[in-house]
Amino acid sequence: MLVSILIFLIMFGVIVIAHEFGHYAVARRHGIRVVEFDIGMGPTLVSKKVGETDFCLKALPIGGACIFDGLNGLETGDTASMDEHSFPNAGVFARIATVLAGPVANFLLGLLFAFLIVSFDGTDLPVIQQVMEDSAAEEAGILPGDVIKSIGGERIHIYREISLVSLMNYGDPLHIVYERNGERMETTLTPKYYEDADRYYIGFLGSGEYVKLGALQVFPYTFYEAEYWFRATWKSIGSIFTGHFSRDDLSGPVGVVKIVDDTYEEVSPYGLSAVLLTFLNLATLLSINLGVMNLLPLPALDGGRLVFLLIEAVRGKPVPPEKEGYVHLAGAMALAVLMVFVLFNDISRFFR
Repeated sequence: MLVSILIFLIMFGVIVIAHEFGHYAVARRHGIRVVEFDIGMGPTLVSKKVGETDFCLKALPIGGACIFDGLNGLETGDTASMDEHSFPNAGVFARIATVLAGPVANFLLGLLFAFLIVSFDGTDLPVIQQVMEDSAAEEAGILPGDVIKSIGGERIHIYREISLVSLMNYGDPLHIVYERNGERMETTLTPKYYEDADRYYIGFLGSGEYVKLGALQVFPYTFYEAEYWFRATWKSIGSIFTGHFSRDDLSGPVGVVKIVDDTYEEVSPYGLSAVLLTFLNLATLLSINLGVMNLLPLPALDGGRLVFLLIEAVRGKPVPPEKEGYVHLAGAMALAVLMVFVLFNDISRFFR
């Protein structure tokens, strides 16, 4: 467990630092004063002032913050005494770029991780290995060796995208385009429900055709790898609004530590390279997940601030600071309640 905690802290620390550094770098580029750059939350353990910014390591190794000059005034409505280097007095497009920079940094970090994965480990091509008997795929005439090109209008580049479509399908018909011996073919099938698994299956078995990639193939498959994790995150969020969601689908830092621990125990017998590649995959997911989640238009998140900034860009004047402050305060309180719920939910996993 101690090794798993250390792995989690390294992974999460790199991802959080990238996110906050994205905010920091773009803010400084636009002349916005950064008062504090925090890694972690709670009481300060170590602090060093560099220029106008305090770089702080906090006691709780979760989250981080890049605090711009003037944010307190924005929340209270007291902006009269701020200079041109404060966040509220920067141009609206400079503020939009600064807020966007955190999630964008996470996407770029996810791309870097994906590049390392496909460079050293290759990828899983969407070639069907086996077809289940009496399955929807068998009835539709799909055979082993067929190459899936698209499902439901979504282009398919790697096999895990097929698995994702299957996992997120709840009995809806799927139009499938595939190739057999270079010939394009099409079919429409409806996944079958399997009571023992409590889910719908298309009917494919196996994990695709795993191949090493040539130098020119690495770059497109880097984007396909990152795109897969983006789709996985986005579809998971979508499941909340379609009713296919439970409390077990929520996980926070403690839950991620449990996942890291279980994963480490499973892959460590296969050697260091297997451990590194497995956790690079998890880090890719976490980085892209953090980028997507922060862009959701919810108060207290980057996406919530972006909503107000876009309104300002359209109206030509900002929303009254005190009103925006109330919204973000309410969002922060709701987020705190959610974090407590997720924490207890995560802890309960250890006793199941």
